[in-house]
Amino acid sequence: MKNVTRFIARFLKIGTLISTFALVMSVLVQIYARFFMENAPSWTEEASRLFFIYAICFAAGLAYKQHYFVSLDLITTHLGKKWNTILELMVGILVFLLFIIVAFYSISYIQLGFVEKSPSLGFNMSIGFASILLMALSICYFSFLKVLLIIKNRL
Repeated sequence: MKNVTRFIARFLKIGTLISTFALVMSVLVQIYARFFMENAPSWTEEASRLFFIYAICFAAGLAYKQHYFVSLDLITTHLGKKWNTILELMVGILVFLLFIIVAFYSISYIQLGFVEKSPSLGFNMSIGFASILLMALSICYFSFLKVLLIIKNRL
């Protein structure tokens, strides 16, 4: 299980880095073109949007795994250890269920994208829509691991 988790985390990290680097490069091309060329290429805006979406979707699972999302301590500081554990377990289960639903419905969303083409780049929009499935599956995986860890260690 640790090897699978390590592989998924590494895949998500590399995907985040590549997407972010590609985003920066496409923005730099746009900036250069606006200052030093007569016409700026139209594809850079769409490419930047796609790279930004993928950077966020690759990073979302890692952020959940490493507890980088915002949390409110207002409630948890007033609860005891047992109730904090129960609350944490319930949140983990609800996050898992929510993103299972998102993953399920993103498949039909991806299928809709096969007939749609992006305006300036001309690729299938299913490529862009697949980012939702990627994000949902990564958050599902890490929330499932969190729930298992809570059950194993605290209950």
